[in-house]
Amino acid sequence: MSTRIDGRSATDHRPVSIERGWSTQAEGSALISFGSTKVLCTASFTNGVPRWMAGKGTGWVTAEYSMLPRSTNERMQRESIKGKVGGRTHEISRLIGRSLRAVVDMKGLGENTLVIDCDVLQADGGTRTASITGAYVAMADAIEWGRDKGFIAKKATPLTDSVQAISVGIVGGEPMLDLAYTEDSAADTDMNIVTTGSGKFIEVQGTAEHAPFDRDELNTLLDLGLAGNQSLAAIQRDVLGLA
Repeated sequence: MSTRIDGRSATDHRPVSIERGWSTQAEGSALISFGSTKVLCTASFTNGVPRWMAGKGTGWVTAEYSMLPRSTNERMQRESIKGKVGGRTHEISRLIGRSLRAVVDMKGLGENTLVIDCDVLQADGGTRTASITGAYVAMADAIEWGRDKGFIAKKATPLTDSVQAISVGIVGGEPMLDLAYTEDSAADTDMNIVTTGSGKFIEVQGTAEHAPFDRDELNTLLDLGLAGNQSLAAIQRDVLGLA
């Protein structure tokens, strides 16, 4: 097994840190780092739901994703200046929202709305997977804020599981976990895997960038991603004081 440019083995994820409660303004927040990738996740809690959902006794969770202009090597123009949100931003926002909703009991949430914002401060690959992993921590704290304020029933269990995500890929013929940008850009196969803490799959996004992959390689990548996500789940539990 080869050693990667940053000294990791193929099955190691980058150093991960989650700074819970980073924002003093938001009901829930987390600054997450996957190596050099850093994402600020904030969760805003509103008592009430969109008009089309009112009276149904269920809540709603949605997410928005954005990259700061200098989160990359060269400055990007703000999408608000361009006058429209790009397709990639829409796609990642929807992915984050779907992933979070997969572990929320909307009836348990009650008629409340959670909006999670994931803002990439620095990008070095894996921004969407870091966003999902950090967003869960921010969301969990926002839910407890709502419970403390009496908007969520004391005995309700809005969260049915945890959610985390990580990238995998085949680089130079070798399956690897948690690709940094230089690895991602050179990968033959690139995949993002979203799972629950109990080990169930929520979403798998995989593409043969330069060379098709076979069933055995797919199984290897799924196993690698699942193991990586179990490690992330343990970090989430520790940060939330649930370990």
